[in-house]
Amino acid sequence: MQVIAHQGDTVDALCQRHLGGTASVTEQVYEMNPGLAALDPILPMGTPVTLPDALPADSNSTHIQLWD
Repeated sequence: MQVIAHQGDTVDALCQRHLGGTASVTEQVYEMNPGLAALDPILPMGTPVTLPDALPADSNSTHIQLWD
């Protein structure tokens, strides 16, 4: 999916907003978007960014709930 950076967006912010998280996906986004790493951490407004369709499944993840 392709998204457009808003004012003040970072790659992590785009992943959080459109994919619901950033786990193990930030590096993949940079691989999918050659030249993106050369930009500032805060992306220029209007920058098109290709994101993966979904967060990768992490079979080693553990969900811990401290309170009921």
